[in-house]
Amino acid sequence: MEKKQGGLKPFFTLILSTKIPKLALIVGLTASVLTTLAGLVVPLLTKNLVDGFEVASLSIPLMIGIGAAFIVQAIINGISIYSLSYVGQKVVARLRDRMWTKLIRLPVSHFDKETSGETVSRVVNDTGIVRELISQHLPQFITGIISIIGAVTILLIMDWKMTLIMLISVPITVAIMIPLGTKMAKISRGLQDETAVFTGHIQQTLGEIRLMKASNAEQNEEAKGLAGIGKLLGFGLKEARITALIAPLMYLVVMVVIVMIIGYGGMRVANGTMTTGALVAFLLYLFQIIFPITSFAMFFTQLQKAKGATERIIDILELPLEEGQDGLEMDIANKPVHVANVSFAYEADEPVLKGISFEAQPGEMVAFAGPSGGGKTTMFGLLERFYEPTAGEIRIDDTPVKALSMASWRSQIGYVSQESAMMAGTIRENLCYGLKEMEDITDERLWEVAGMAYADEFIKTFPNGLDTEVGERGVKLSGGQRQRIAIARAFLRDPKILMMDEATASLDSQSEGVVQEALTRLMEGRTTFVIAHRLSTIVDADKIIFIEDGQVTGMGTHQELTQSHALYREFAEQQLA
Repeated sequence: MEKKQGGLKPFFTLILSTKIPKLALIVGLTASVLTTLAGLVVPLLTKNLVDGFEVASLSIPLMIGIGAAFIVQAIINGISIYSLSYVGQKVVARLRDRMWTKLIRLPVSHFDKETSGETVSRVVNDTGIVRELISQHLPQFITGIISIIGAVTILLIMDWKMTLIMLISVPITVAIMIPLGTKMAKISRGLQDETAVFTGHIQQTLGEIRLMKASNAEQNEEAKGLAGIGKLLGFGLKEARITALIAPLMYLVVMVVIVMIIGYGGMRVANGTMTTGALVAFLLYLFQIIFPITSFAMFFTQLQKAKGATERIIDILELPLEEGQDGLEMDIANKPVHVANVSFAYEADEPVLKGISFEAQPGEMVAFAGPSGGGKTTMFGLLERFYEPTAGEIRIDDTPVKALSMASWRSQIGYVSQESAMMAGTIRENLCYGLKEMEDITDERLWEVAGMAYADEFIKTFPNGLDTEVGERGVKLSGGQRQRIAIARAFLRDPKILMMDEATASLDSQSEGVVQEALTRLMEGRTTFVIAHRLSTIVDADKIIFIEDGQVTGMGTHQELTQSHALYREFAEQQLA
């Protein structure tokens, strides 16, 4: 975070890049100025009204003038508040648009390092701070400046001696506000960071609520949560202490100045050098000077908070996109896949794959076997292009896959994992997830693919059928049901290449049989890559690649490896005996 300590320029550059609704901004600021000017007229009218008490009758036009000034001020102020709130909301919506569009196009490696909760806090909380500054504090600052300049000018014209006495409060107020405002800004920055961490922890805990309960980890998570709440409380109390200093000190300054003005003004009224109306006007203008100055502390505090939030927003917006946003559109059907001398490391000094080479001919079933941690899942990640190889390349026919657009490549790949990830929503939404032409997919087609995956029978038992809610991560369905919906989803996409991370490994024997039949049907005529945890599922594979410690130590059919590879033979004897 050292790179972005460039003052407020990044903040203003970011805000200007959101295409601020200029008309609403002009209307809002103009209305703010008019409201302030109308407010400056009121004390003068009040002066005339008070002085008018000395005569027998009140001036009706003057009373109407004061009433009109209040009504006009209220109407224009309403327009100002709405217009500037509109600007703030629009700016933040566009910032959030940009951040969300960026986040979902970042590479998987980014999310390996950052917690989703902290990222959510950046999108929601940090942009909210920017919104508050634009829609609330900035207008108050601008109108406050106008109010102070206007009030001081009028007072100097009315009585410069009284004005100089009143202005004694300004340097005193500034001397109090600047150090306290700086301290408040530092505390607010810490509060933002701690809020992001706390949000991340809460989201992670609730997202894995079953793991937490199954592990009897309630007390541990309670302690972590309470510690986070305690830190937030600490920051909140620090803010409260500064606020507790600011409010009484400002009250003291204001009261001292008011007493001085009343005392000195009273003497002037008594000896006839000043009217009672002029004294009342002075007091009203005093408030129009003091209150904006007190609000400046909040403005500069919010400005510092927005500056910190901006740095974090810019950090996200400047992250490089996942490679392959643009590229070739290519039909990969009936084309061989070549993996040539591919190496990969998550961290520079910790290689996970070293010099992997193999090829898969169209329609072949290629299986990966080997000890846990050998690199099988990482190889899948490279084929899916979640990561890019650190050396070597993957080609489809003679074309490097990185030359293809990510959308083109992934739209032709079907992936069925052990976990069968599902989104909260209906069965229909999960079947069609990611398909642009979702509205055009008929119920008949959905029931057809459900039948091909042997999922139609259990879906029909639900009262709402395809519109049955599956719950977060599909928790309302069994493992076998989730797997069959994942297979139906793959049928619907009609992939050219199929990838399966031992899709039956975690199922009971009854579910496994049904799912295996569906998978066999899905694999027909498709190039298929399988991660095998149980050799019984891959004995008929065209090619088995045995990976140990990130290297290929054997390649061939089941029969060939049984004869030539000692560790594979040991695996086979243990599992297939």
